[in-house]
Amino acid sequence: MSDTEVVDVQELGRWLHTVKTWDQTDSTKTHKDICLHLRPMRDFLHKLQTYINGMKSTADAMKKLPLLGQFLGRVCWIPHITADGTSRALLFQCLWGLYSEEPQNAMEAKANQWIRKTLCRLTTDEEDTAQTLMTRLGVPPAEYHLKVLRKMLARLQEHAETACTIPCDMIQSCPCDTARAISEACVPLVARPEAASLIGALLQRPFTSVKAPLSEDFIHAVGSAYSCRLVSLEVPAVVSLWWHSLSSLEEAVLSLMEQGLSYCHSAPHKLQQLLTDSILPKACAQHCSIFLVVNDIFRCALKQKEENYSLKCLVKTFTTHFLRELAVQEQRKRVPLKAYFPQAPRCVLLPLLTPPSEMPEDAWRDHVKWLSGSLRRLAEQEEEEDEEARDATNRGLPLVFEAWFLLVGCSHWVDVALQLLVASKDTDCDPFLWLLTFYHHPTNRGHHRDQMQVVCREAWGRVRGLFAAPPADGCQILAALLSPQPQQPSPAPVSILRLLLSSAVFSPLPLSGSTGILLTVVERSGLTDEAACVLSSLEISVGGGGHAHTLQPRITALRQALAPST
Repeated sequence: MSDTEVVDVQELGRWLHTVKTWDQTDSTKTHKDICLHLRPMRDFLHKLQTYINGMKSTADAMKKLPLLGQFLGRVCWIPHITADGTSRALLFQCLWGLYSEEPQNAMEAKANQWIRKTLCRLTTDEEDTAQTLMTRLGVPPAEYHLKVLRKMLARLQEHAETACTIPCDMIQSCPCDTARAISEACVPLVARPEAASLIGALLQRPFTSVKAPLSEDFIHAVGSAYSCRLVSLEVPAVVSLWWHSLSSLEEAVLSLMEQGLSYCHSAPHKLQQLLTDSILPKACAQHCSIFLVVNDIFRCALKQKEENYSLKCLVKTFTTHFLRELAVQEQRKRVPLKAYFPQAPRCVLLPLLTPPSEMPEDAWRDHVKWLSGSLRRLAEQEEEEDEEARDATNRGLPLVFEAWFLLVGCSHWVDVALQLLVASKDTDCDPFLWLLTFYHHPTNRGHHRDQMQVVCREAWGRVRGLFAAPPADGCQILAALLSPQPQQPSPAPVSILRLLLSSAVFSPLPLSGSTGILLTVVERSGLTDEAACVLSSLEISVGGGGHAHTLQPRITALRQALAPST
């Protein structure tokens, strides 16, 4: 069937003349005439829709029917037509069909602009003619506009939820094209609460088109409205927004980091709650691509601040929540772990990602020793291989960094190492001390890890001695070790602090004795707040262990002794 057999110029001209007459005269006779011609008008609009959908482009349609834009524009200004649900839906479909996804010339670009304004006006019409119609129908303006908006959005959502049954490249026009046009029409409405359901349907709609499935303007508008809390979206819709919009995802991660870092130091329990309430861990478990972006942001932050304990605490807490969400995913939907951690050394991937709670406690010692040995071999081997290749800027060791980055996310094994260290003999301490030193200093970039291992072992000897038979000046010596020494390699004070706190928690010394030693050392070193923060994190870490009923009260008592007001 040819185009002229669907709609001819003469028929369009007759309808345009009729519409002009209706538009110029507001009388009872005009209203009756519109009602009499409403059914034929619907049939003509349906023919127009068929015609438009068969055209290759907007320019082609306008060339063959030059009066088309004028006719549609006139009809959109007649409330007795637009108030009719079927006529209104056909008008929208005609406008969507004329919308150019990729305007090829100035005419199509201008047409797009006019279509967006027209669609927006149809949802917020407050002209005198509409007011007259509302008065005649006895409907309050606010109610009328809301009903029209809801009806329009419902019809849009029906089209948005229509899925493709065959690949888009096999047909000239498909539901994906309509969905893209709908997303364009939805841009002015994203802040309307009534539009939330439609926005969710668009974001979650499966697409088979090779082109961008949704308008960039729509994605940007929704992202901005969501970040400003102008629109409320269901969890699946938010996850889909992040999948569509890298900028929205990055903004969500940075917001989480800003809030989370403030809790890491002062209130680790609030950090736990923050991650429990956050959608991000669930989104990461559902979409590997989202996790890779989030993890890369954490990676970049840690490359700049590898000694920042609060940042490490945040990464660990996030990884723990992510792994929990991943564990509850249906087996058939799970992506292999190596896809989530493509840069991590394979030899330590599963051993680090396995939580201590999934392993018998009598296997912990051998497991931590194996982890320490494997990480140490990785570090030593790559340091040797890259020693000559590294330039004066000391670029660092990518493989070692990735192994350390994974250890940061799974640093519950560092907590286990400290617990085992307290119960170890002096000759059996090296694997645990090396793991602690590596955790705080992943590279030799200005740190001289071997020398710090010596300093750390010396500190551990003093800590062990304090809790066995405290010498008169033991607390003072240990407090001095906690303070950085000028012109001398020194491990991060928090690493020695963790040795002290682990002994206070896990040693058999009575609580009163451990509390006295702890208070004396941290007060002299000025690290009271840091100690309270580490204890809070440790309290959370041992929460699921077999000895939680005995350890948690002891940790709580030590923390309260350090910070009575918390």
